[in-house]
Amino acid sequence: MNGLGVALRITLPLAVGALFLGLWELLVWHYQIPRFVLPAPSLIGRSLVDDFWSLLPSLLLTLKITLMAFALAVLGGVAMAILFSQSRLVELALFPYAVILQVTPVVSIAPLVIIWVGFDNVELALLILAWIVAFFPIVASTTLGLRSADHNLLSLFDLYGATRWQIVTQLQLPAALPYLLSGMRISGGLALIGAVVAEFVAGSGAATGLAWRIIESGNRLNIPRMFAALLLLSAMGIVIFLLLRGLEHLLLRRWHESAVSREL
Repeated sequence: MNGLGVALRITLPLAVGALFLGLWELLVWHYQIPRFVLPAPSLIGRSLVDDFWSLLPSLLLTLKITLMAFALAVLGGVAMAILFSQSRLVELALFPYAVILQVTPVVSIAPLVIIWVGFDNVELALLILAWIVAFFPIVASTTLGLRSADHNLLSLFDLYGATRWQIVTQLQLPAALPYLLSGMRISGGLALIGAVVAEFVAGSGAATGLAWRIIESGNRLNIPRMFAALLLLSAMGIVIFLLLRGLEHLLLRRWHESAVSREL
């Protein structure tokens, strides 16, 4: 991609965002909208600065739950996908349960999970619920990738007497890497969503992540602080996405067509 393309990729979103914020500020000022209904962006920014250090521990807690759930989803998902790729019977027996975990709304099972682990261990409940949400994309995408390895190369490995472990590590996992990385990008966002939704459902304040700060601010009609917490959540999600997108580009840029640079 040339320099103009890179500049446009950076400046266009910033220009649209600045235009949107400016219009928002103007409409709030023109119609004199109360701050407890819709605060102006300038007021939200002031609240973000004033309340940042009180929101920071909540941000770190939500980030910790998200990263732990994501890491467990990647490790467990890849392990299960390898197991599925080695045994069709195991896949037929267990894959439907992975689908059940995916399609069951986390809101409906959150109260049960919280009761089972105990209200004195809400963080563990949040971790379990976030993991449930993030797990399936890793399993589904990696299983597809492992089964997409070139069958001619599989026959060649068999011809040379390669072991199952050699086939998995030297052929199937490299072939599945683009699928795994794509699943990780989806799973990273879902882990954050799962952590936030689980804390909304918990609703006890026992685990004071950003979701609880949003609930607390809404109950107190401190809407600027609520928007500041929402802004931090959005920023966290964007950073997670960009890091995973950068990892995908770094690992695939030299050999996979999806990461080959193109002109704008």
